[in-house]
Amino acid sequence: MNTSPVLTSIQDGIGTITLNRPEARNALNQAMRPALAAAVAQMRDDPQVHTVILTGAGGAFCSGGDIGQMLDAGQAGLPWRERIRSLHQWFPELVNLEKPVIAAVDGPAFGAGLSLALAADFVLCTRRARFCAVFGRIGLVPDLGAMQLLPRIVGQQKAKELVFTARTVEAEEAKALGLVYDIVEDGAALQQAALALAQRFGQASTAAIGMAKTIMNQAFELDAHAMAELEAYAQTMCRGSDYHQDAVQRFKDKQPLRFDWDRQP
Repeated sequence: MNTSPVLTSIQDGIGTITLNRPEARNALNQAMRPALAAAVAQMRDDPQVHTVILTGAGGAFCSGGDIGQMLDAGQAGLPWRERIRSLHQWFPELVNLEKPVIAAVDGPAFGAGLSLALAADFVLCTRRARFCAVFGRIGLVPDLGAMQLLPRIVGQQKAKELVFTARTVEAEEAKALGLVYDIVEDGAALQQAALALAQRFGQASTAAIGMAKTIMNQAFELDAHAMAELEAYAQTMCRGSDYHQDAVQRFKDKQPLRFDWDRQP
C-alpha cells in the first residue's frame, strides 16, 4: 500500500491528485503540504494533462488541518504566521491552474478541506458529503484562501453566516448555494462522474480555457477596463493558435468541431 500523503496519476490526459491519509480523514498535515505543491506543479507542467481531479482516499475528502500537529506546534506568534503564509506559496497555483479542476468530494470537506474544494472549478459530491468552515468552533478564522473564495461563490452575507456559525452544510444545501456542481449517490458513482466530466474536456482547447479561467479569476479585483485589456490580449493569442485555425477550417468544410459540448454523448 502506498503511504505517500498525496498520490498522483495521469491517464488519457486526466490527472488525479488524491489526498492519502485515510486514517486521519485526509487531514492536512505538514508532510501533505509540500506533497500537494509538487502534485499541483506536476499537473501544471505536463502538457498532456487537460483536466485535473482532486479527491480524497478512504471515503473522506479532507477533514481540515491536523489538530494534533497544531497542538504540537504550540502557540508561537510569528513562526505560526509564517506557517500560515507558507500555504500561499502553493495554494494559488491550485486556484489558478490553467486547466479545469474537478473536486470529487465524499464525506467531510471541513476547514482547509473546504478551501481545497473551493479552489476547484467544479465540485462533485456524494449525498454523504458535508461542508463546513469549522474554524470558529475552535476560535480561529478561516485560512487557506477561504475568506476570499467563499464570498465569491455564495455571496458575502451567506459566507459570513457560514463562517460565523461554523455550521455544517449538507450536500443538497451546498448545491443550492452554488458550492456544488452536481450530486451523485455514492463513492463509486463519484469517481465515474468525475472521470466522465473530465473526459468531456478532452478535445477542448486547454490554452483557451486556461486563459479564460485566469482572467475570470480576476473579475472581482480588476475594473472593466483592465478586464477588457486582458480579454483583448487573450483573444489575440487564441486567434493565432493552431486549435482555432483548425476549428475555422472545420467550419468552412462543414465538418464537426473537435469540441462541441451540446453534441457530446
